[in-house]
Amino acid sequence: MQGHDPGSFGDLRIAPSLLSADFGMLAEQVGEVAPSADWLHVDVMDGHFVPNVTIGPPVVASLRRHTPLFFDCHLMMTDPGRYLQDFADAGADGCTVHVEVGGTAQLIAQMRSLGLRAGLALNPDTPFDAVRPYLGDLDLLLCMTVFPGFGGQSFISEVMTKVAQARADVEAGGLALDIEVDGGIDATTGPVAAAAGANVFVAGNAIFGRARPWEAADAIRESVRAATAR
Repeated sequence: MQGHDPGSFGDLRIAPSLLSADFGMLAEQVGEVAPSADWLHVDVMDGHFVPNVTIGPPVVASLRRHTPLFFDCHLMMTDPGRYLQDFADAGADGCTVHVEVGGTAQLIAQMRSLGLRAGLALNPDTPFDAVRPYLGDLDLLLCMTVFPGFGGQSFISEVMTKVAQARADVEAGGLALDIEVDGGIDATTGPVAAAAGANVFVAGNAIFGRARPWEAADAIRESVRAATAR
């Protein structure tokens, strides 16, 4: 593995999403949330797999000079394999590709060969069985709790069934696998996802949409801790 320490599998992690940050002040915004963040979630959109375009390897490389945070890069792309080397070179620590684009086994192998932490994502309407065969080969499973493409969407609670299935498989198989949720996560929905079995929480608007984003990140962490301590 290259890069920065992701922490232990299964640990609670808060991953602020750059999608909702002020792109004119990315380094400053990252600096503001860094003390309250475990990972930094980098949303990469290609305008094909999703109807939006965001950032690429040059921005990742620029940010890498400003923070030691673990970079969790979510590649919402039709052809992620074409760019994995570029993201690894730019300083990505982990990359997550979508099962919907196909070639999953090859993409996982490519990420491993580059020293990247290997993640696989599934959209809200993709059945859990699409990712189940790969769980033993992954470091991260991302269950999207909104349809990818834009920030500020509402949490889709029905996805919690898949989160619970993933957690059951992780425990039954003794797998070293983090379960991440992304979309509409805040201090109310985070505990719901935690109860279902998620341990990595991506939040964009609920953090960067606040005047004091570090406090918002801390509030999500505390809400999840309180829910899992019951």
